[in-house]
Amino acid sequence: MSETADQPAARVAGLDIWRGPVEPKPIDGGITNTNFLVDDRGERFFVRIGADIPVHGVMRFNELTAARAAAAAGVSPDVVHAEPGVLVTRFVEGRTLEEADVRDPAMLERIVPLIRRCHDDMQQHLRGPVLMFWVFHIVRHYAGVLRDAESDWIGQLPDLVARGERLERAVGAIEVAFGHNDLLAANFIDTGDRLWLIDWDYAGFNTPLFDLGGLSSNNQLSGAQEDDLLTLYFGQAPDDRQRRGLKAMKAASLLRESMWSMVSEAHSDLDFDFRAYTQENLDRFERAWAEFAPLETA
Repeated sequence: MSETADQPAARVAGLDIWRGPVEPKPIDGGITNTNFLVDDRGERFFVRIGADIPVHGVMRFNELTAARAAAAAGVSPDVVHAEPGVLVTRFVEGRTLEEADVRDPAMLERIVPLIRRCHDDMQQHLRGPVLMFWVFHIVRHYAGVLRDAESDWIGQLPDLVARGERLERAVGAIEVAFGHNDLLAANFIDTGDRLWLIDWDYAGFNTPLFDLGGLSSNNQLSGAQEDDLLTLYFGQAPDDRQRRGLKAMKAASLLRESMWSMVSEAHSDLDFDFRAYTQENLDRFERAWAEFAPLETA
């Protein structure tokens, strides 16, 4: 069966930016987008196809604004084209990191300055409206979405929301910076001489501690590695408040990921085992909660 014009590969091939015929090659790994590599007469480009996903707060105007600011700050590759549902950037030749890479002390020393550049420099290049990513609002939003969908997880929502509120109180007053908010290992690309940070679906103003907690939760850092992370980021040994804030945001990031997956069970058409992913993240959330709870009132 021939590909129709509304299929993603045909849409990519039909973009009017190419200098000649192209054959888009799918790139695996995306759960919310369809991604392609395009070779256009020796130049390589990364093309992302994806519409807004309001239920998850993914809005493409915000992603584009963040991607352009990240490129201007030297954090991400250049944006070369954008139109509704399409984002084209230069392709970075390198290796995507894995969780074990992030846990390597030498790699962590390279990652933290990149995160700081995101937090310190990107906001200087932002233009127009952008979103805020407040994980506790998202938890409450997801709870409402799950109730409306009559999800199988409704019985657990009162406890999860209550624990989210306890985490929010523990975080307290925050410093605000522009964050990435989805620091999976695979969103870092190592070219050998530098690191790049990609994928700005969930970018927005936030506390820096959410990115640090998310980096820890996504890559299973140990307690000692979390202290190293805080020391590298703040330039001095962490105090109890910073440790408590990181532990709270680590748990919050896993709570949000669990509920993201619950919502995806109800709303996504992708061929992905969201039920298993939900349970995996709930288990990790419980372990993070056990780390946080003794520090709650410290």
